Parts: sequence; structure tokens; C-alpha cells
Amino acid sequence: MIDDLYSAKVLRLAAVTPRLGRLADAHASSEKVSKLCGSRVTVDVKVDGDTVVDFAQDVKACALGQAAASVLGEHVMGASLAEIEAARDGLRAMLKAGGPPPAGRFADLALLEAVKDYPARHTSTMLAFEAAAEAVRTAVERNADAGLHLPDA
Repeated sequence: MIDDLYSAKVLRLAAVTPRLGRLADAHASSEKVSKLCGSRVTVDVKVDGDTVVDFAQDVKACALGQAAASVLGEHVMGASLAEIEAARDGLRAMLKAGGPPPAGRFADLALLEAVKDYPARHTSTMLAFEAAAEAVRTAVERNADAGLHLPDA
């Protein structure tokens, strides 16, 4: 069963995490930490309305956390707050309640379905999506309060 958890596909995802780094001019940032294993993910975002227009992540996590961050980094550009929150909620339901994998742009999270059988790994697997949802929500709220909207390109 551990082979399902660390499949070749999951390890390939973990090996290449898109959009690594930090944004100097982020609209918002969020850091999430797993108290159990010490995995840490920091996300920086810029938004236009409720849509991600720039994104970076600093990932210091286990292979499962890195794999989830890889899926996030690959598909986050152009995602709305609702899409990111739906992916986060779908990932949580898949892991904790045996729900179906998230659909849509983050459907690759299905590769992490085997994690459901390892509750101690749930938190680290969720970190990137938890941080992204919080950062995007904060950025959207800050920009709305300030009346900010990026000009159309």
C-alpha cells in the first residue's frame, strides 16, 4: 500500500514544483505549517478581481506536500478564488471522507487519493491549497477595501 502512496507519478510531481520562490510585490501571503512533520508552505499572490495573476510558493515539505504544491503551481494562474477553495475543499473531502477527487483545473489531485488511508499525512498534503486559498481570499478582500483593480493588459 505504501507503493500507492509514493507512486512514480506522485514522485514525479514532487520532483518538479512550478512557480517556486517569493513575490516581492504580493497582494497577500500565507504560510501554513504541519505541526506533526514540520512541513511548511508559504504562498504569495497577486490578484485581479478574484483571479490569480501572479503566484509564487516556497515549499519545504514531504513528497506528498510537494506533489500537491506541484499541482497547484501548474494550474493556479487564472484560477478564481472559488476554484481554489473548491479544490481545497474537494481535496479535504477526498482525504478525510473518501469523497471523489476534485474536478476541473486541479483534477490532477486525484493522484493523491491514496493519502486518504494515511491520516498523519493529510495535513502536509493540504498545506499548499490551504495557504493559497487564504492568500487569495486576503488579497481579494484587501484589494476590494482599497478599490484596487489591475488595468487590462
